[in-house]
Amino acid sequence: MGKIKVISCNDIEGLKIIEPAVFGDSRGYFMETWNYNDFKEAGIDVAFVQDNQSGSHYGVLRGLHFQINYPQDKLVRVVSGEVFDVAVDLREGSATFGKWFGVLLSAENKKQFFIPKGFAHGFLVLSEKAEFVYKCSDFYHPNDEGGLSYNDPDIGVEWPIPEGMELDLSEKDTRWGSLKDYMHDR
Repeated sequence: MGKIKVISCNDIEGLKIIEPAVFGDSRGYFMETWNYNDFKEAGIDVAFVQDNQSGSHYGVLRGLHFQINYPQDKLVRVVSGEVFDVAVDLREGSATFGKWFGVLLSAENKKQFFIPKGFAHGFLVLSEKAEFVYKCSDFYHPNDEGGLSYNDPDIGVEWPIPEGMELDLSEKDTRWGSLKDYMHDR
């Protein structure tokens, strides 16, 4: 099978966009979404232990979430629909601490986004519905989730919110604090 193409994301070390080799013909297509050997060869040597999937509708914004004591590497992709996916660097001592990067993930473009430990993560659904899947390098631990406000001006995520879109956030996502709060509480 073909190899993956790995693209580094701006100047934020560790973030990677993965473009899998897609093989198509008149019947449709085939692609490998995870091959340990190919990813290891590309510098992503991670043992994933859990797969998750969520379904959301237009205007849902999930995030910006992170794990406090049990950080996770994540490999995320969209199998139906389209989202704008964002990672924010929270690694202590990182030259890009507090910086964000966003990428459009869709069933059509088949891109994946690798987010290493130490990042907050979130996404905005831009299609009528979206199915979002992700691999994690650690198990889910209840009561270990932290978060940042999606619209913190100090982070400055440029969410592509179309005119007329009403955001749909969970109650907890409306209560997360700012990056300054996060730094103060550490």
